[in-house]
Amino acid sequence: MSFRLIAGPCVIENRDLVLRTAEQVSTFCQKLGIDYTFKASFDKANRSSGKSFRGPGPEEGLAILAEVRERFGVPVLTDIHESHQALIAAQVVDVLQIPAFLCRQTDLLEAAARAVSGTTKVVNVKKGQFLAPWDMSQVVRKLVECGLNPNSGRIWLTERGTSFGYNTLVVDYRSLPQLQELGCPVIFDATHSVQQPGGLGTTSGGQREFVAPLARAAVAVGVDGLFMEVHPDPTQALSDGPNMLPISRLEGLLQQLLRIREALLQ
Repeated sequence: MSFRLIAGPCVIENRDLVLRTAEQVSTFCQKLGIDYTFKASFDKANRSSGKSFRGPGPEEGLAILAEVRERFGVPVLTDIHESHQALIAAQVVDVLQIPAFLCRQTDLLEAAARAVSGTTKVVNVKKGQFLAPWDMSQVVRKLVECGLNPNSGRIWLTERGTSFGYNTLVVDYRSLPQLQELGCPVIFDATHSVQQPGGLGTTSGGQREFVAPLARAAVAVGVDGLFMEVHPDPTQALSDGPNMLPISRLEGLLQQLLRIREALLQ
């Protein structure tokens, strides 16, 4: 089974940035034999400040994601925050993502499951920072009850760290095999796991220097794929800059991760 990477900027800042990022990352992944899914948000509804940049909205944002899908031939992922967005987004993207803060929202989960019903599309649910890994069994059950087969590989679960005091997250690597016991592919979010929520007051902070070691550890544990937000210049990013990985460091890190995975599979 090939390894999966979900990567892209946190939010759609503009069309040019999205297309450049998708081209670079898809080139890396094609060279390395990695299954690539492009990600970017058309609306970041859970920003620290009401004045923070949220994105272009669904109409323009989904049009840009459709262009990525068409131009580079890669599946695309975006998150939804409200039930009415599910069907609209599912007409364009291959993976609907449920944000961690909303992972227990029954109406949102059901809307996502129904929106991809009868297709090969996927629902990716990020484990809430406030949940134990086994609590995700109820999330999976809600999706299954709306018609998604857990054995089809169409429900993904993503670990993104657990709250550990104010403005701090910690990764418990036991959660990765525990999540896999639920029968779904498990993704490790290496960039949000180093986030410091609200750590800069009106924005979140982050420690991107730990992205690589956390990603290496997750691959060594046996995770099914990685999620990483990447940007040409994270210091200028309009969302999640402190925890995003510069694209210039991505290819080398992916090569390391594949060597770890190959050693694990021997």
